[in-house]
Amino acid sequence: MFTEEGQKKHYNRLKWQVFLSATIGYGLYYVCRLCLNVIKTPLVKAGILTETELGIIGSALFFSYAVGKFVNGFLADRVNIRKFMALGLLASALICLSLGFTSSFIAFTILWGFNGWFQSMGAPSSVVAITRWFSDKERGSFYGFWSTSHNIGESITFIAIAFIVTTAGWQWGFWGAGLFGIIGAIIVFSFLHESPYNKGISILEKKDSEVKNTVSVTGQQLEVLKNPYIWILALSSSLMYISRYAINSWGIFYLENAKGFTIVEASSIISVSSVCGIIGTVLSGVISDKFFRGTRNIPALIFGILNTIGISLFLYAPEERTWLFILAMVIFGISIGVLICFLGGLMAVDLAPKKASGAALGVIGIASYVGAGLQDILSGRLIESGKSMEKGLIVYDFSMVSVFWITSATLSFVLATFIWKAGSKK
Repeated sequence: MFTEEGQKKHYNRLKWQVFLSATIGYGLYYVCRLCLNVIKTPLVKAGILTETELGIIGSALFFSYAVGKFVNGFLADRVNIRKFMALGLLASALICLSLGFTSSFIAFTILWGFNGWFQSMGAPSSVVAITRWFSDKERGSFYGFWSTSHNIGESITFIAIAFIVTTAGWQWGFWGAGLFGIIGAIIVFSFLHESPYNKGISILEKKDSEVKNTVSVTGQQLEVLKNPYIWILALSSSLMYISRYAINSWGIFYLENAKGFTIVEASSIISVSSVCGIIGTVLSGVISDKFFRGTRNIPALIFGILNTIGISLFLYAPEERTWLFILAMVIFGISIGVLICFLGGLMAVDLAPKKASGAALGVIGIASYVGAGLQDILSGRLIESGKSMEKGLIVYDFSMVSVFWITSATLSFVLATFIWKAGSKK
């Protein structure tokens, strides 16, 4: 048995293992989710898949992820999170490995749809782990730091996987992502500990008295579903996710086929948004707390406008001005990092009763990824509709899809202003 001082040291060591394994693990979840985005142009050029088919395949992941995030959010409170998160990442990695051996549109769609479900096991497990291992005073900060995991995953995908695809072929893009996923599953299984109490640590206060009244929890969850402001926020987040995944899913394809960049050059430019997204995510809480006295509405509007500016600059910058594309990704990355925290979570929690925060996040999560799924279908069709042959070469007209992406970003911050005077339910 540990002394109280020994427990504190043991607890500090274990909670850092939990934080780092959750952050690294969820970052590698993203590698297994985003690898397809780097491989799109080689698949089209090889005649394996069309742009419309790629849009359908991408949407299969988003739609299954939307439902899975809600369902697995409830399951994560009841299962062994170490095994649950490791299993999801391992299954996702095996799917990526399998995709390197097929060229069937049906197989791609089915497997990528299953990948979406397994992907949805990552975030709930990570959040439950952080909730269990970190006190109220430090939980917010570590939640913000953990949120950078998706930027880490994006950076690995857009740099490492792009390099692998360029040097070894599209199949190795999937196989490389699968290997990253297996490594991540081992890390999670080894270091994501279930709870302090399972490790014999009793120095943390138990909060069981806060969750005794299950009837009141149900009532407050129904209150969330009846709150029109949360549904407006969900639609705003959905439109923001269209702009987010427009760049993540099709940005590399756009730079290659509209501006003439190589896959490595295009991936490197897009990776700038991932790195800058870390800055936006980490600073989002500080921005609202220090400069706007805890108000999310004003920074949500400011960064919503910046998001639209970043996308517009990305789409209309001349190809010879590479620095403008990099600047666009800096603006886009920072603004999306802030908006993911605000529109994608914190503002909904602010509006929801304390015991129904999970329900609020579930509503936002479903709406956000349905938007992301619809984006992939519509973007794929709009891009293919602008495809033509000139002098034996494939040429794309991205004008219609550009309007779609910019309009979505604009409507997102406009809708967010409708909840300007909505009151907190705490």
